[in-house]
Amino acid sequence: MATRAKFPRTDIGSDNPIFNPIRTTIETAFYGNNVFPVTSLKEAYKLAKNSPGTVVTDVPVYKPELLGLDEDSKILLFNDGAVSGRAAAARKIMGEPGVSQGEYALKICEAIYKSRFKKLYHAQSLVGLDKDFSVKAHLCIPENQENIMYSWLLNFQAINEEVAQMYAHSKEIAGEGDIYIFSDPDWSHPDHPMGLTFFDPQHNCAAILGMRYFGEHKKGTLTLAWALANRHGYASCHGGQKRYNLEGGRSFVAGVFGLSGSGKSTITHARHNDKYDITVLHDDAFVISTLDGSSIALEPAYFDKTQDYPLTCEDNKYLVTMQNCGATVDTDGSIVPVTEDIRNGNGRAVKSILWSPNRVNKFDEPVNAIFWLMKDPTLPPVVKLSGAELASVMGATLATKRTSAERLAPGVDPNALVVEPYANPFRTYPLADDYNKFKALVANRNVECYILNTGDFMGKKVTPAITLGILEAIIEGSATFTPWGPFSDIEIMEIVGFVPNLSDKNYTDQLQKRMQDRVVFIQSRKTEKGGFDQLPDDALFALQKVVDEAKNA
Repeated sequence: MATRAKFPRTDIGSDNPIFNPIRTTIETAFYGNNVFPVTSLKEAYKLAKNSPGTVVTDVPVYKPELLGLDEDSKILLFNDGAVSGRAAAARKIMGEPGVSQGEYALKICEAIYKSRFKKLYHAQSLVGLDKDFSVKAHLCIPENQENIMYSWLLNFQAINEEVAQMYAHSKEIAGEGDIYIFSDPDWSHPDHPMGLTFFDPQHNCAAILGMRYFGEHKKGTLTLAWALANRHGYASCHGGQKRYNLEGGRSFVAGVFGLSGSGKSTITHARHNDKYDITVLHDDAFVISTLDGSSIALEPAYFDKTQDYPLTCEDNKYLVTMQNCGATVDTDGSIVPVTEDIRNGNGRAVKSILWSPNRVNKFDEPVNAIFWLMKDPTLPPVVKLSGAELASVMGATLATKRTSAERLAPGVDPNALVVEPYANPFRTYPLADDYNKFKALVANRNVECYILNTGDFMGKKVTPAITLGILEAIIEGSATFTPWGPFSDIEIMEIVGFVPNLSDKNYTDQLQKRMQDRVVFIQSRKTEKGGFDQLPDDALFALQKVVDEAKNA
């Protein structure tokens, strides 16, 4: 099996690196006499349906039998009060400066102790949908939080007979135990007013405390799976990947990397008016093997915004659970959802695997092109990058705007541009790991690299139609890229209305500043967190070269 849940007695103890104080504390909680196993998706549905506050809509789940649900299953809605997004400020990671194992081991001990009068559930799922990479994950969560558990089982892979057979024949990942997550959304502590998401990635465990939002549990689980994948020869990807199946047996595999709201889901699922035969891997989480370039999806379902999907939108028939949305009664007397973020920002839903008509769990074909999705107003809609160092460091300095998916600490400007390396704020390992792996993909596998600006260019909106048109031209081989001004390693595809005016000093000054911001960010990695995220010198050299060339624009 991929990871281990049971050990010979001779392997239990301080000599086994799987065990440490925090992992042992968290795992022990699963064996209390107040913990009850949830063994099927059908059982989880019934528990969530009857959980206090659940809105059982009159909208049926589409083809529930294919998902492992009963025929009469309905879409369930649950709202989290004033909380409707993640809280990055609440994340604490073992191994980072200032994070004391002793302090947090005691806090987690107390959280588990205070849960002893609660009925707790133990649910299991798989993260990674192919025998080449599959990890078993365990969630312990209190009664009255059944909607989180049900969505968690839907989002990842609930274990049935077929899935269990796949896992039993999967490759063992040496030296790795199962993922264990203890959650208590009702926990509170004066030191953690926004809650606490504590990760010990080396030991595949986490405590998610005081967090009601399902997204914390989804991304918390992925945080641990991505860290494990990174240790075993995979590039961990927060993005989408699709394959264009072209004429003559050709294919084009595109990976798009961007934060929530950047357009990665839109691009991944775009069917281009059925112009192409398209196969989807996933739109949020996958891993790429550094050994053979293949890619594996980590989740079967999709956790998507409901903002752009009116109630009558065809895509909504694939909803299974909903979070932080409204409800009303239609003229037929049926309880139906109210979407489009009318109730609050960042309304969400779990969509089933059936949303993608052509969906697979693994691409054996290596990726052909990587697209960094940015919201940088100084960049045109698309540029092509040359050189493995520049291609990778641009991913390491991916610039975007914050979205409604994140709860911000007091004083944080929600409109400020931020840098989020590889669009993955859930990374727990050194940034150089990602840098070197993406650099190797470009250098050793001839992967092309582009930046797509999906925001605005100097105040002019780059529409989805423009972005998808660019993709079509690249895929079909009709895109024309020419050298961009003074830049030796950047080419541009000129699009009417979006051609940068390099004679405009205001523009070139802003462009230079944005590139300099990236240099400053990379330089800051040398000291921040004790140099944990310091990159090799060639990364800074590639960026500085762009800044120096920008001065001549």
